[in-house]
Amino acid sequence: SLRAKRSNPGHIINTWLFHSYFLDCFVASAPRNDNNYLFLNIKRNCLSKAQVILSRDSLSMEKIKKRSLQISPSLLSADFARLGEEIKAVEPFADMIHIDVMDGHFVPNLSIGAPVIKKLRPWTKLPFDVHLMISPIDPFIEDFAEAGADSLTVHPEAGPHIYRTLQAIKALGCKAGVALNPGTSVEVIKPLLPVVDLILVMTVNPGFSGQEFLASQLQKIRDIRSLINESEFPILLQVDGGISPLTAPSVINAGADILVAGQAIFNTSHYQENIQALRGKID
Repeated sequence: SLRAKRSNPGHIINTWLFHSYFLDCFVASAPRNDNNYLFLNIKRNCLSKAQVILSRDSLSMEKIKKRSLQISPSLLSADFARLGEEIKAVEPFADMIHIDVMDGHFVPNLSIGAPVIKKLRPWTKLPFDVHLMISPIDPFIEDFAEAGADSLTVHPEAGPHIYRTLQAIKALGCKAGVALNPGTSVEVIKPLLPVVDLILVMTVNPGFSGQEFLASQLQKIRDIRSLINESEFPILLQVDGGISPLTAPSVINAGADILVAGQAIFNTSHYQENIQALRGKID
């Protein structure tokens, strides 16, 4: 019975408590002998098991309560003629800066490379959250780390050995992230959890800003949130694609820690209000 419902903590706790109650009744009605003391020890073990599970579940809930929403404005929707000024404008209201790097090969668009990131680095002390949509990936990670990236997020499809790529990113002193396209299964990330700092769920097909949010990806966000909560690793869950004040609540409720938003922030000059509109859904 325990094996069949191992994924249900409430069932397991109730089972241990029932065993304890049964043994308590048995001991109370039985004559005192060596077996009696044996059953008392078994009862203590049952109660101990229940307390461990309850404690672990409480810690998990505390982790969820302590999660705070972070906003990462995407420079892909900013004014490319004045990227430095755009960073300065959002800096007081943002938690990090999201930079999309595209090669026209892995995704059907071109954006910026490591030299531009290096020039932008002095404009802010906010972390640079760099999403690499390039293939092959391995020859370029050192360039982006040296340019000033604080985290590098890569796609499993962009190189032959994703685990080794993530290890190399961490060895360069950056946080390591994995991005999942809409067509990429959650199963891909399970073996990578020990070396991942961030998981990015794409809620559009990568390559262009301004696309419509894919609601079909909400279940993937929930599934990954469950994986993170069940793991022992402090992994952040980031969501990018079609994020707006209309879609943000569903994404937050599904378990996102970080929202990447482009047009929802940069489509007007009221950057503070636009960011607050995303945050305000949980304030």
